[in-house]
Amino acid sequence: MKLPGWTKEVLTLLGSVLLVFTTAAFGAIFGPGEWYAELNKPAWNPPNWIFGPVWTTLYLCMAIAAWLIYRRRYAHHADLALSVYGLQLVLNAIWTCLFFGWHRMGLAFAEILLLEALIGVCIVLFWPISRVAALLFVPYFAWVGFAAFLNFTLWRMNL
Repeated sequence: MKLPGWTKEVLTLLGSVLLVFTTAAFGAIFGPGEWYAELNKPAWNPPNWIFGPVWTTLYLCMAIAAWLIYRRRYAHHADLALSVYGLQLVLNAIWTCLFFGWHRMGLAFAEILLLEALIGVCIVLFWPISRVAALLFVPYFAWVGFAAFLNFTLWRMNL
């Protein structure tokens, strides 16, 4: 039985959403917990309640962006763009393990810099394929840049 085109599109979008929220769920295994609560933090550290809504929004934007690129998977360099997207998704999950799970703030900082670079590469690779997809990654790039600065600050404050 052949599915209508719109059904394939919806299933592909749902798959993309499922993929990013699986990454989020993996990261949730290593929640902040007592260790994070006891860290010295700068006055500009965001309140804990902000992280859930921000990351939910960012993950939705990431899923939609990946779906837009996948829809044009036969475009020049779309395979490369999707590969870099997958790699940055893996790094996204690993950072949570490094920082919250293993309390390796220095290593987490180095890793988040690599993540930030790959997000930037995604934006560059997405742009010629789908400008909307590239723009959907800009808030993610900004938030991870902020998170990198916070990671560095927390690391230095808690040596």
